[in-house]
Amino acid sequence: MNQSVLENKKAIVNEVVDLVKKSSSVVIAEYRGLTVAEISSFKRELLKSNAKMNVYKNSLVERAVDELGYDELNQFLEGPNAIITCEDPVSAAKVSANFAKGHENFVIKGALVEGKVISKDEVITLSKLPNREGMLSMLLSVLQAPVRGFACAVKAVADKQ
Repeated sequence: MNQSVLENKKAIVNEVVDLVKKSSSVVIAEYRGLTVAEISSFKRELLKSNAKMNVYKNSLVERAVDELGYDELNQFLEGPNAIITCEDPVSAAKVSANFAKGHENFVIKGALVEGKVISKDEVITLSKLPNREGMLSMLLSVLQAPVRGFACAVKAVADKQ
């Protein structure tokens, strides 16, 4: 094999390794049958969530995930696949699941979320969760509730006197 071709393939494998290491979630989906306009629309939605989509040869992705120790991901690497990555564990799943609802040709196969390989059904379940900011606001409201209740009780006692 030509040395320059081999070096290019090694560079792509290293790129995929870095991409997976930097991401909390990696969704693998098949995009066969989508038009360029549909793919562009999907990429725009991903950018709004600080996620992105890349397409690599499956054999190079297999090498990268083997290098990282996520051999279980190889079961999803058949056919034309898009690799959707995001630093937020929920955003990539949420945008992918929403897009898949309206496009039958876009098929979510599985994902890697914070080091755990999950199935298509688990990705869809994950997509129904709120993102990080939503979870933090829920936590704050739960933490605030007892203090608010106590303040209302003290105010009611003060108003009674």
